[in-house]
Amino acid sequence: MVDIFGLDSLLAQIVLALGAALAVGNGAALLVNRRGGKPRGEEGDLKRSRAWFLLVVGLLMAYWGLASLISG
Repeated sequence: MVDIFGLDSLLAQIVLALGAALAVGNGAALLVNRRGGKPRGEEGDLKRSRAWFLLVVGLLMAYWGLASLISG
């Protein structure tokens, strides 16, 4: 059966988008911190181990979503 709206691949697309956003956001935070910058109005230091962990989780999610889209 053909799904007109493509809802069968919606979960894979959501996982891909959330994973990519998680990876890009934490990668950007690590890059800005490496250059010595901070977001305006924020206090405290960047927790580098948490940012690296979330970067890896985001990459795994993006890979999983992309693999699901390609295979399905």
